[in-house]
Amino acid sequence: MLEHGGRLRQAARQWGIPLADWLDLSTGINPWAYPIPGIPISAWQRLPEEEDGLEAAARNYYGAKHVLALAGSQAAIQTLPKLLPPGRAAVLAPSYAEHAAAWVKAEWAVTPFAPPRLEEVAKEHNVVVVVNPNNPTGERITARRLRAAARALAKRGGLLVVDEAFADADPRDSLADLAGTKVAPNIIVLRSLGKFFGLAGARVGFAIGRPELLEALADTLGPWPVAGPARRVARCALEDRAWQADMRQELQVAAERLETLLQDSLGASTGTGLFRWLPHPRADWVYDELARRSILVRLFLEVDGSSSLRFGLPGSDDEWRRLEGALNELRKDL
Repeated sequence: MLEHGGRLRQAARQWGIPLADWLDLSTGINPWAYPIPGIPISAWQRLPEEEDGLEAAARNYYGAKHVLALAGSQAAIQTLPKLLPPGRAAVLAPSYAEHAAAWVKAEWAVTPFAPPRLEEVAKEHNVVVVVNPNNPTGERITARRLRAAARALAKRGGLLVVDEAFADADPRDSLADLAGTKVAPNIIVLRSLGKFFGLAGARVGFAIGRPELLEALADTLGPWPVAGPARRVARCALEDRAWQADMRQELQVAAERLETLLQDSLGASTGTGLFRWLPHPRADWVYDELARRSILVRLFLEVDGSSSLRFGLPGSDDEWRRLEGALNELRKDL
């Protein structure tokens, strides 16, 4: 199983620091989660029903015609490659590692590619997978370039998969309203409520694409992929436009604050409204020193010897002070 952020208990054991003492900045999950509404006991007693309004709320929120509710977008990431005959898949790199792993496991020939090569790989592969905005770099690919790549793929019966897990904070390049339509039947978009809404534990996501592909996904995943209480919470979150608008503004301010803090201590960063990412020659040392101070961030060590760090947002004034104090201490030895 691949390593992910958020393994706080593992870090507590490794560093011998009590779980409650940690500041977890390793995931990129919104620290100000959507406020959970009251959940009636019936949501726990009855099997989930699709007529509860969740899919309608999702179609309205994403501007999409066809949606499939999932147990997080991870369910589609792991299942989609198995639904297609093996061929050649180009997967954005570096990006969320589960994508490449899933296509390899399904016996596809996987080629990593950097964003400038998008148009090139779209002409040579059966499937192209991008994460937009990218995780962990935060780099964005414009909707115009993605649509052009989809058209190039369509000429060969190819598919464009776009993981938009971090798109909610700034959805300007989202293809959710286009995926699966007559204009772009070969685009499938994956969305999640785990990051922007801060509801990672609810395990709710969506696949957006042409009906026959969503039906194949649904048949493979089986009935009731999302629990009834999670469906109720997800519907409320998707319908609450006032909360969404306010949160986008709050995240922008917080991301700019984090960018300034990192610039002053470690160097320039890129990212999204939910995290900042920066390459650093001593990333492993910074990671260790922060962990010794009970602050967990995400460390990336690449095969070419490069290294980088990803920082999520602190959620309180005390957490901001803790991070700033720790970085100031590290700066003396950098």
